[in-house]
Amino acid sequence: MANKLIKQMGLPKSIANIFTARNIITAKDALSHTEFELMELLDVDKEEVTSAMAHVSEVVCPPCQTALLLLEQRVRNETLAGHLPTHLKGLDEALCGGIPFGVLTELVGPAGIGKTQFCLKLSLLASLPASCGGLDGRVIYIDIESKFRSKRLIEIGINSFPEIFLKKGMAQEMAGRILVLRPTSLSEFAESLYQIKVSLLQQQVKLLIIDSMAALVLGEHECGTSRQQALGVHVSFIKSLAEFSRIPVILTNQVRSQFGDESRMYSFQAQSRSTIKDNPATYDSHLVAALGINWAHAVTIRLVLEARSGQRFIKLAKSPISPPLAFPFKITSSGVVLLDDDGIEMKGSEINTIQCQGLSLSSLAVNSMEYVLCTKNT
Repeated sequence: MANKLIKQMGLPKSIANIFTARNIITAKDALSHTEFELMELLDVDKEEVTSAMAHVSEVVCPPCQTALLLLEQRVRNETLAGHLPTHLKGLDEALCGGIPFGVLTELVGPAGIGKTQFCLKLSLLASLPASCGGLDGRVIYIDIESKFRSKRLIEIGINSFPEIFLKKGMAQEMAGRILVLRPTSLSEFAESLYQIKVSLLQQQVKLLIIDSMAALVLGEHECGTSRQQALGVHVSFIKSLAEFSRIPVILTNQVRSQFGDESRMYSFQAQSRSTIKDNPATYDSHLVAALGINWAHAVTIRLVLEARSGQRFIKLAKSPISPPLAFPFKITSSGVVLLDDDGIEMKGSEINTIQCQGLSLSSLAVNSMEYVLCTKNT
């Protein structure tokens, strides 16, 4: 609206011609000046300038909207945009249908917690026929850490959807819809993204998974400006892919330790390691998501996977449509399964801090050693 032409705003022809003669063409041009500056430029009195500017402001200013109207618009947009159901009832209800299209959804948690297991299940759901609740499309799975396991994918499919995967040839067909890429550097990753943009529409791709973004960025850049710049460029491009293709995009992230007072201090107030050692009372470390605050702002949905006293939880830590909720879950032969569909509402620091208490590798084993090997590096 700021670029709307002055002559199209219904001003009296005499004053509109004066604006044009003084090279004030758009509403932005006019509103960039004070009334006194315009009086001098246009050589008209204050009353005319005030009246003209009030009219221009009224035309370009967006109309006032009630909170109810905004809520209704959001619900309508969410419905039209579409979702990928996770088949985790409580989580899908909290997200108004599942993983939303057109935005970035992050899975963050410590190693072995179940991030890759969740990604494998989502891959299957996106490739399933629409009659079974899937998206009936292809999946691009960027496997940075080489954790993707075809056998585990088929196992989840057989145990979750036996009516499909036990039919002759169907397991191969479903698995054939998932394209796995394994770039070894940021340059290869960037090249893959540009290739993906071309194939998103041509190949009927319905889901993009990057597992894990942190491994790629942290493995190639030291801490500092270069890392943040590289991350900023890539996340901007990934966001544009999500918006352009209107598909769900899943990214996994790792965790890092954070000192208790780290988030409260400016750089010039930071304490040295030696100071912390000399004063153990100030040492209060906990886990938080890696990649920093700019990355956190880029994602629309953040799902945190953690363990407390040996029990795993999926936390809906960030969402524009739901309060922070935690759902207990376990990993079975059919993948991630919620133990309770009623989320536990979270408050304060527990929303963003990540716990990993009492998680043992033996708890990951279901049926076979192959399953343990698939899950321990998730």
